[in-house]
Amino acid sequence: MKKINDSRKLLGASGTTSLKELNTLFKGLMKSHHPDRYPGDEQKRQEAEEFSKHLIDAYKFLESIHPETHAKDRENFEATVASNISNWHYKSLTLHITFGDGSNYEFYGVPQKVYNKFVATDGNTRFARRHIFDVFTQRKAGGATH
Repeated sequence: MKKINDSRKLLGASGTTSLKELNTLFKGLMKSHHPDRYPGDEQKRQEAEEFSKHLIDAYKFLESIHPETHAKDRENFEATVASNISNWHYKSLTLHITFGDGSNYEFYGVPQKVYNKFVATDGNTRFARRHIFDVFTQRKAGGATH
């Protein structure tokens, strides 16, 4: 959840910010912090370049977890989670799941208690459908495309 909060704070977004508003915030910040604004000051240019990288990462991350993105990609997500879970790992309240089709998803804010129950079912897809997939903030982290 820290990554979500940090990304929102950096862009000045909230949990209710639309994708369009998120894009506007991002473009405004990029315009005002673009490295090309400092042609004669190498230090400020490098600082702006580093800040821009953080802005881009935050924007792409928030875009990937946004409900509008999920609605658009719902059919692909449903097809992916219909396949079996082939692997998983858990770190810092984030459950990383690899599916049989090769897709990787991250689920944020998964409590240790829920993860322990998931492991007790040996990574059972049925348990995950009921208690993880539509409960926690998620994003596609890579793998197969549909």
